[in-house]
Amino acid sequence: MDDLDRRLLNRLQRGLPLVRHPWQALAAELDSSGTQLLERLRQMLADGILTRFGPLFDIERLGGAFTLAALAVPEERFEQVAEQLHALPEVAHNYRREHAWNMWFVLACSTEQAIAETLHHIETLTGLPLLNLPKEETYHVGVYFPV
Repeated sequence: MDDLDRRLLNRLQRGLPLVRHPWQALAAELDSSGTQLLERLRQMLADGILTRFGPLFDIERLGGAFTLAALAVPEERFEQVAEQLHALPEVAHNYRREHAWNMWFVLACSTEQAIAETLHHIETLTGLPLLNLPKEETYHVGVYFPV
């Protein structure tokens, strides 16, 4: 990473400008070009410096539903179960935790009923009991990691 990459990452943490051409506005701020900034972003994604770049939607405000869930997966089945979850369009992402409940994932569905049906499907598919941890309250915390 060079200075432009760092300035781009720092600026993106504060969000994109809400204008018709945000990359041109960022380019003016960072003394670059929109094309160069997009190429830098693509390269950081390709190199694994960034794992994701995109919007975060409040699915509940859009009329949908989501939940956090966990499975206690035997180590010898971990990769198989991860692939099973990855194949489900409702699974937003899943990850390993160092805990008895070692596989955590987020479900995003159109309704609460669809959440219940998908959780049941996952239990049937994997043969494992599931821990459902629906959101009780929302907290908005701004985080900034200067690079």
